[in-house]
Amino acid sequence: MEKISINTEFIKLDQLLKFANAVEGGGMAKNVILDGLVKVNGEVALQRGKKLREGDIVEFGSEKYIISKEEK
Repeated sequence: MEKISINTEFIKLDQLLKFANAVEGGGMAKNVILDGLVKVNGEVALQRGKKLREGDIVEFGSEKYIISKEEK
């Protein structure tokens, strides 16, 4: 599981996929989300603007990402 550190309150699902280099761009992020290929905390997520916060786990393909807050 890859740890993704954020320094904001949340990150949107499509932004996370781009930030983690799981997809090539925003259009691809939108498509994989709308196709039901992404899970958040074990449930299929169809909202590309879904807000992810510390502790959330995102699954896409064979990869898993956990959101963590950046230490200040």
